[in-house]
Amino acid sequence: MLLRRPGWRSGALTFANHPATHLRPGTQPPLISTPEERLALLASAGFEECFVVKFDDRIATLRPEAFLALLVEQLGVGGVVVGSTFRFGHRRAGDVEMMRDYFAKRGVAFASVAHVAEDGERISSTRIRTLVSEGDLARADSLLGGTGYEIRGLVEVGAGRGHALGFPTANVRVPLKLLPKDGVYSAVARYDGRDYAALVSIGTNPQFHGAERTVEAWLRDFQYTIYGRELALRELRYVREQRLFAGVGELIEQMLHDRRAIGYPSYG
Repeated sequence: MLLRRPGWRSGALTFANHPATHLRPGTQPPLISTPEERLALLASAGFEECFVVKFDDRIATLRPEAFLALLVEQLGVGGVVVGSTFRFGHRRAGDVEMMRDYFAKRGVAFASVAHVAEDGERISSTRIRTLVSEGDLARADSLLGGTGYEIRGLVEVGAGRGHALGFPTANVRVPLKLLPKDGVYSAVARYDGRDYAALVSIGTNPQFHGAERTVEAWLRDFQYTIYGRELALRELRYVREQRLFAGVGELIEQMLHDRRAIGYPSYG
């Protein structure tokens, strides 16, 4: 950590909800990671504590000086690190220079860090959301670092069509976050501490006149029943679009062909 000292504990301050849910309801962007995933990512980055604050009118109307006083007097911070363009307080009136002056007078260590860029372009949540929405998960993973984008959820009972087709799938409860565009993806599925090559279908199942988006994963060399257990999907790579086939036979033929994306021959 940038300002870490012996005996200090590192912590992160984050909002439980996107500020737009309070300031401009209905306009908030979809989450890249769920709150639970965010906590796991912060922990893996070495943070020992996380302060999760609900963004509501109490926070939205907080004067910049009152926000800084909260950090010093209530949280007892010894050092603070923010982005170089960080703004805070009512109507975003506070900036990095105000923070620097305030903390300097109180003996609190402070640092601002520049934005990280790739190929000369700033890495931002907007940029990552665009890549995920377009199905370009390889580039999104590169910008996110670590394990990259994940879909994680409990396995639920589905319609059971996969068994009849010879491709029993795990129906993952759709998380409240941004999903890639509809299509079939190769992926790595993690269950009970082990990784499996997988094919993942995201979409409305047009072959069976579905109405809601689902996430279904077929795991190679996997024979377990895991209803009610958590499955994590990562390293998703776009294989093809979802489409309506002339019949179930043609769909099965395409699925056999899709297996090449995870190391199978087309048939057999």
